Amino acid sequence: MALAAAVQPQTILTIDPKHRLVEGVASDGETIWVSSVLDRQVLACRSACRVIATLPAPLHPFAIAWDNGRKRLWVTADCPPGVPAIKACERGALIALSPGGKILTRIAAPSGSFHPGDVSAAPGGVFVSDSQTGAIYQLAKSGYSLTPVVPPNVGKSGQGTALDAEGKRLIFADYSQGVGVVDLATGARTILMRPDGKPLRGIDGVARCGTVYFGIYNGSSPGALVRIAPADASLTFDQPLAGTSLPDPTQVAFDGRRLLIVADSGWAAIEKADFKRNAGSPIIAVPLSEDCKPE
Repeated sequence: MALAAAVQPQTILTIDPKHRLVEGVASDGETIWVSSVLDRQVLACRSACRVIATLPAPLHPFAIAWDNGRKRLWVTADCPPGVPAIKACERGALIALSPGGKILTRIAAPSGSFHPGDVSAAPGGVFVSDSQTGAIYQLAKSGYSLTPVVPPNVGKSGQGTALDAEGKRLIFADYSQGVGVVDLATGARTILMRPDGKPLRGIDGVARCGTVYFGIYNGSSPGALVRIAPADASLTFDQPLAGTSLPDPTQVAFDGRRLLIVADSGWAAIEKADFKRNAGSPIIAVPLSEDCKPE
């Protein structure tokens, strides 16, 4: 499949460097929300950014997603193992915030450890992945419980998800195993292979525009925006921002007219004892046309 030509993004926000580690990004088309991991804050940005929520200890905000149907912001809140600056715990939570930052809902998996890493919201459902077990959960219609779509330990490291336009298939990224698809009617889980027969590993955040999916590759430095076209058992992909530096990207969101990307999160320096930012984390925008082609 031939995919469209490269485009040039623009930096539309730079998060204050005091927010040393920026992970998630979401938008309703007007406000842009970002998560500041180490200080446990969620920021709302227009012409300037302000703190709208500070999560209760020991939880830290990671990925975020705007739910236009419910008018709330979903936040994966966790304290995962293996991060020197975070005290680990056994169970994180999926938290729903009002647009102004009030905690509306706090939900966890039914049992066992729970380390939510990423979340997506679409008219057909809200999905949250577990970064430690590879599980993927769907929010129940009641809005107060999670049901496994992919059980724990089938995958390895659950990352971004995106529901297809028909609400039948969930595209997911498992950092170690590759990009795949879950048939929501049957529960069948398939890893999609690249043209060379290998999986597409190292994908973090995922977003969809029309029938095209976008993922953030950060398996090596610098990272890249990857455009993915899934088929039944395979996929094709390219890098539409070739030549653009994404030194340490994490999440991508589609706000209805453009992609928003956390381009330099801070994760690459998190293990340094004197970790301090001299420059803020840029949020870049890639405009898309109505048929999801770069403008």
